[in-house]
Amino acid sequence: MPQNEHIELHRKRYGQRLDAEEKKRKKQAREVHKRAEYARKAIGIKGKLFAKKRHAEKALMKKTIAMHEEKDKKHKADDGAPQNAVPAYLLEREQVDRAKVLSNTIKQKRKEKAGKWEVPLPKVRPVAEDEMFKVLKSGKRMKKSWKRMVTKVTFVGQGFTRKPPKYERFIRPTGLRMTKAHVTHPELKATFCLDIISIKKNPNGQMYTTLGVITKGTIIEVNVSELGLVTPGGKVVWGKYAQVTNNPENDGVINAVLLV
Repeated sequence: MPQNEHIELHRKRYGQRLDAEEKKRKKQAREVHKRAEYARKAIGIKGKLFAKKRHAEKALMKKTIAMHEEKDKKHKADDGAPQNAVPAYLLEREQVDRAKVLSNTIKQKRKEKAGKWEVPLPKVRPVAEDEMFKVLKSGKRMKKSWKRMVTKVTFVGQGFTRKPPKYERFIRPTGLRMTKAHVTHPELKATFCLDIISIKKNPNGQMYTTLGVITKGTIIEVNVSELGLVTPGGKVVWGKYAQVTNNPENDGVINAVLLV
């Protein structure tokens, strides 16, 4: 075993605490207050260096936020007629209208970086851990209870290989694994049965995203190569995001709406 990988190995074998994500989130939330307290107390050269470092961080953050915001830009009106009333002295001028001129591809990339999408279901009901996992007893006398069985629909990749059953903490039943989704294109008003490529984000938490759990509101990536979508540059689009709109474990199928 390579050096310094004993923590990763332990996590692979035995998993993490169920509240590990929550503890991590709370620790990150406390970091802000700790840093502010240090900034107030730091004096001399240490204070100057810390202030310089924070200034650079804030500048980078502002730059990132500005990049994610969609800019308005002037361009000629499509039909040559103004949408709003124009005074008499402007009637002779070439009509200019303000509109967003960023292409769909750039918009999508920026939203992916910012982790934001305009989705059909912006809010979904959170799923409790008791509902998501079933506790499995293990060990010679069935006293140990560190194993969990996922009770929701999951997705695993083609090259997926299970861990040895003795060390597998999260068990994803084969009967609840799905590889296809019924995706509706909102503009074409048509539904297609497409292959799932990956799980982008589960609204219930990062752990469920990693496990590939599909619940209502999950963002999935689907293979749209057979739809014949192309980019402005002429390249074929083969992967696009969609949001799950039903409860797959109840219906037996995954219904989703394409994010365009």
